[in-house]
Amino acid sequence: METHTSSFSSLRAYLRALSHTPTRFTRRAISVSTPYDEMSRVRTRSGSDMRKTLRWYDLVGFGIGGMVGAGVFVTTGRASRLLAGPAVVLSYAIAGLCSLLSAFCYTEFAVDMPVAGGAFSYLRVTFGEFAAFFTGANLIMDYVMSNAAVARSFTAYFGTAIGVSSWNWRLTVPHLPNGFNQIDIVAVAVILLVTFVICYSTRESSVVNMILTILHLLFIVFIIVIGFTRGSWKNFTETSNHENASGFFPYGASGVFNGAAMVYISYIGYDAVSTLAEEVKNPVKDIPIGVSGSVIIVTLLYCLMATSMSKLLPYDMIDTEAPFSAAFSGKSEGLGWVSRVIGVGASFGILTSLLVAMMGQARYMCVIGRASVIPPWFARVHPKTNTPVNASTFLGIFTAALALFTDLDVLLNLVSIGTLFVFYMVANAVIYRRYVAIGTTKPWPTLSFLCSFSFTAIMFTLIWKFLPNGRAKAGLLSTCAVIAIAILQLFHCMVPQARKPEFWGVPLMPWIPSISIFLNVFLLGSLDGPSYVRFAFFSAVAVIVYVFYSVHASYDAEGGDSIGQKNCEINMESEESEEDQCFQV
Repeated sequence: METHTSSFSSLRAYLRALSHTPTRFTRRAISVSTPYDEMSRVRTRSGSDMRKTLRWYDLVGFGIGGMVGAGVFVTTGRASRLLAGPAVVLSYAIAGLCSLLSAFCYTEFAVDMPVAGGAFSYLRVTFGEFAAFFTGANLIMDYVMSNAAVARSFTAYFGTAIGVSSWNWRLTVPHLPNGFNQIDIVAVAVILLVTFVICYSTRESSVVNMILTILHLLFIVFIIVIGFTRGSWKNFTETSNHENASGFFPYGASGVFNGAAMVYISYIGYDAVSTLAEEVKNPVKDIPIGVSGSVIIVTLLYCLMATSMSKLLPYDMIDTEAPFSAAFSGKSEGLGWVSRVIGVGASFGILTSLLVAMMGQARYMCVIGRASVIPPWFARVHPKTNTPVNASTFLGIFTAALALFTDLDVLLNLVSIGTLFVFYMVANAVIYRRYVAIGTTKPWPTLSFLCSFSFTAIMFTLIWKFLPNGRAKAGLLSTCAVIAIAILQLFHCMVPQARKPEFWGVPLMPWIPSISIFLNVFLLGSLDGPSYVRFAFFSAVAVIVYVFYSVHASYDAEGGDSIGQKNCEINMESEESEEDQCFQV
């Protein structure tokens, strides 16, 4: 029998641990935690607690600040010019609906289990350690690359605000390949400054975010008013070059959904808000308002801003890097000054987006460190600032290194797939947790439903993407839709819920999370090949790290608990969990 010693105490110990990798993987990979465990024993591994200082208006402010800025001021230009045209308005509406449905799933978990781990913690208590680590690692990489992209966009808008081209702020290194040869010192400085702020205090970070967000909203209203009053509706259907496709749908329905997949990065901010649950005073009241409310407000703002931009210029004249400021800089009606005003407003928005997203990525890293699947050094919370200083500093430096030399286009192509995958997993997890109680109900009916429903969504997506338009395609799509609805209704009628949420739950279960699953799969199918290459690469890296480090570190931290032992703990702690949540609320 394997003796329980540290797997990393010596080279011999590590080699011995590697020889037991299959056994340990079997035990740890599907070993689930409990909400009680996450909020008590696991949380103590951070040392000091994060201070509960946030209310619903702080969360709404973080949500708006985190989402508005990254989306409109980074992705709108590319989505409109290259994919959707004026119909980018619908792309934002579709992405917003998908995000709202996912936000409901996040909210149920966050209210029931107010910890800083976000999707990582939700999947750890549902599908086990490996699924949580796999998705958490991809999500952190998405955060890092998204933040690096946003920081580089800050250089472009800040340059516009002061009348200096972003090319004058960047140094060209001729020996590096294209896409990696523009050195951006300003982006690095901004990331390091934001890192310092989030390390200092969550309460002060909220104050800074609220001030910047209010200023930013004033600029957004200004942009919308100017666009609606000075723009022309003819730009929704006409182009500057008659050789380009015209009309509201120049690239068809597929372009709208491709655009929705690209702009979905705009909504990653609400995911960061869920990681602040551990610092919320009244999770039951504040989290539903903060998460869902911010998504609704931001979706409305995105649609209005996209409409404003599309009125100002034909889609084939839109600047892909700084679409709003460039829309005014070339106009002859005395509106050139508006370009600089928009540059100032966008700079505020990008700063708030960075602030919220970098807070979120640090808390993800902190809780993953608590789970002992990465070094516990990342889990430490500083006793004076009550913030995860180690995780914040490490990820800040990593993000700054990427932003230093990696081009915006390269970064944006690498982000959306991981975000969509994580939202897909959380939607599956909320259904599984509602219908399966370990030790009392069988998981196979629910797992069979989730697999068959996802398979139907995949088939629908493949038919949509690869079959030529015609009656055959319409017939197959209708068949897939009918099958999906039938599977969903059959599951709803035949499988009873194993648990009801005590405080807040996703309404219309299982319809809303199932629609979220379907939409996330459909948007995943809209992404290009390089996105899947990126996903495969980082997924492979995550698996390698888990097999060669995480599974052994986790095994050591848990004292070699088997899955059977863990399930016994779950049954014993389930009743205590409910009592503990009631006490905390």
